[in-house]
Amino acid sequence: MKLVRSTGQPAATEPDQGQRHTWKLLVIDDEPDIRELTRFNLRGFRFAERDLEIIEASSAHEAREVLNQHNDIALALVDVVMETDDAGLRLVEYIRKDLKNLMMRLIIRTGQPGMAPERFVIDHYDIDDYKDKTELTAGRLYTAVRSGIKAYRDLRTIDLNRIGLAQVLDAAPNIYRISNRSLEQFFQGVLTQIVGLCNLTNSSFISTMGGVIATFDDSDITVHASAGDLTKQARFAEIRTQCSQTIQTGQIPDGLRKGAFVVPLQVQGKPVGFIYIEPTQELDEADRHLISVVAQQCSSALENLRLHIELSQSFDHMIDMLALIAEFKDDTTGSHIKRIDLYTQLLALEMGSTPEESIWFGKASRLHDVGKIGISDLLLRKPGKLDEAEYTIIKTHTVMGGAILERDRFLELAREVAMHHHERWDGTGYPAGRPSAEFHLVTRIVSVVDVFDALISKRPYKAPWPPEQAMQEIEKGAGKQFDPAVVNAFKAIFQAGKLDAIIQAVQHG
Repeated sequence: MKLVRSTGQPAATEPDQGQRHTWKLLVIDDEPDIRELTRFNLRGFRFAERDLEIIEASSAHEAREVLNQHNDIALALVDVVMETDDAGLRLVEYIRKDLKNLMMRLIIRTGQPGMAPERFVIDHYDIDDYKDKTELTAGRLYTAVRSGIKAYRDLRTIDLNRIGLAQVLDAAPNIYRISNRSLEQFFQGVLTQIVGLCNLTNSSFISTMGGVIATFDDSDITVHASAGDLTKQARFAEIRTQCSQTIQTGQIPDGLRKGAFVVPLQVQGKPVGFIYIEPTQELDEADRHLISVVAQQCSSALENLRLHIELSQSFDHMIDMLALIAEFKDDTTGSHIKRIDLYTQLLALEMGSTPEESIWFGKASRLHDVGKIGISDLLLRKPGKLDEAEYTIIKTHTVMGGAILERDRFLELAREVAMHHHERWDGTGYPAGRPSAEFHLVTRIVSVVDVFDALISKRPYKAPWPPEQAMQEIEKGAGKQFDPAVVNAFKAIFQAGKLDAIIQAVQHG
C-alpha cells in the first residue's frame, strides 16, 4: 500500500489550529531608543511560517532573569557596555558556560567597538556574529536576524535528530527480545527522527502540528508515540477513525488537513497500524520516501513483537504441560505447584526483583518437582512415613528433574531450581550437599516456600499445620536450612497479609 497524501483543507482555515509558536528574539540594550528601533525595523518579520516575538532587557542582570523564564530563545542581540563595560560579554559566558545553552544564537551589537575589539571578542567568546550599531541598518538587521534564527532552527533539527537516533539505538538491542516497553521507546525514537529530519513539531519547536504512530486491533487503536499536541486536540478522535479507514480501504480521506500523510504499518501484508503526520510545509519526495522507510522499520518491529509473543506463549505452554504431567503423577501436589508460583513471585518482588523477573522466577518454580515423573506412584501416595530406603528414592526426583530439563538452555534456571531446591544454607542438603548461597535467588526462595506450603497442606501422611506454626518453623530454619534474608522477606509479606489469599485457598481446598 502506498503513502497516502491528503488534499484536504489548508491548516490555516481550520478553527482548532491551536496556538502558533513564535521565534523568540531577546534584545538586550540599556538604550531604550535602540530597543524601540529594533522592534520597529523588525515589524512584520516572519520565517518558516512563524512570527517573531521580541523580548526586551535593559541590562545584563535583567537578561539573566528573562533567560531563566524562557529556555527557547532562538537569538539574542547583546550590547556590550551596559551596567559595566563588559556586562554583555559576561552575559555571553553565563549563557554558554553556566546555562550550558549552546543552541541560542548570539550576536554582539555594540556602539563602542573600542571597548570590545571585534577580533578579540570573536576569538575569546562563543558568539555567532559581531555588529557595530552604526552599520546595522534595517536591511542588515533583518538579514542578521533571519540568518541567526535559521541557524538556530537547523541546530535544533540536528539536535532533535540526535535525540531520536539515541532513542532508536538505545531501543534497538531490545527489538529482538522485544517487549511493549522497548517497542514504545523504539517508536518514540522513530517519530522523533521524523520530526528532526522532516521539520515537523517538537513541543514549542517549529509548530503545534505533529504526528502519531498507532496500531489497531479490531476497533481498538493504540497510540505508541506522539509529537506535538495532536493527541490532545478534540479532532484527534476523528483523525484516528479516518486513518484507520484509510489504511483498511486504501481510499484517500477528505477530512484530513492539507499536506497530511498517512503511512500504513503492515505485518505479513496486512495493515496493523499507521504513521500519521501533519507537516507545517509541503514535504518533498525525499521526505516522503524517508517516512516510507521508517514505516517499514516500524512494521518490522511489530512483526518481531508478534513472533516474540507467539514464542513466549509456546514456552509458557511447554512449562504448563510439564507441570501438568507432574500433577498427574501426584494429585496431592497439583495445586501446590500453582501456589509455589504465586509465593515465588510475591517473595521475589519483596526482595527487589522487577515484575518481569518475578514472573520469570514464578515460571521456573513451577517445574521444581518435575522429576517426580520418574518416582513410583506407590511412594508418592504412601499414606505413612517413608523408610530410609524409600526416602533415598524420593530424593532422586531432584536429579531426574535436572536431567529432564538439561537439554533446553531456556530452561536453565528451572533446571537449577528442580535440582537444588532441597540444598540447605549450611550445605547439608541434597543432591550436591553444597551451601544454598551458591545458587540463584529463586532456588533459595523455592526452598522456603516449598516447605511452608507443604506444612500448611494436608498430605496422606500428615494433617495441615496452622500458618502461624508453619511460619515459626520456617524462622527456626533461618541460617541452617534457609537463607536468612529470604526468611526475613517471607516473614514480612506473611505479616503484611500478602499471603492470605494463597493460604485461604489451601485451607478451603
